[in-house]
Amino acid sequence: MKTAADWEINVLFDGECPLCTREVQMLERRDRGRGRIRFEDIAAPGFEPAVYGLDAQRVMARIHGVLPDGRVVEGVEVFRRAYGAVGLGWLLAPTRWPGVRRLVDACYRLFARNRLRLTGRTVDACDTRCVPREASSTRSTESTRG
Repeated sequence: MKTAADWEINVLFDGECPLCTREVQMLERRDRGRGRIRFEDIAAPGFEPAVYGLDAQRVMARIHGVLPDGRVVEGVEVFRRAYGAVGLGWLLAPTRWPGVRRLVDACYRLFARNRLRLTGRTVDACDTRCVPREASSTRSTESTRG
């Protein structure tokens, strides 16, 4: 019987991102039903980033993961931990080395800034999650007034 502590990371991912979805599917296959990784879709209705001390803009800006003790990690560290949980930690082990870590983290930040465009979506796709819904609808109303 599994307990809450059996999982190693809860990955907060964008279910509307085709690249993110493929990565999650691969990790689920590698997990083989063991439940070492949990996944939570930040694009799903009802997702509340405040539960993790985050806001919508921050959670959409880069990948985040929540550890069993409640700590939040982000960026490449999420992948290091997720890959480690499914036995692929050796693939990302070199990204922990000081010089390599800095380079890989910088590359991820560059990717994250351009993720929507690179995955065929516009920055407007982010409006309803990155901007509070009230502000988004106000902006839409103002832009139609001319």
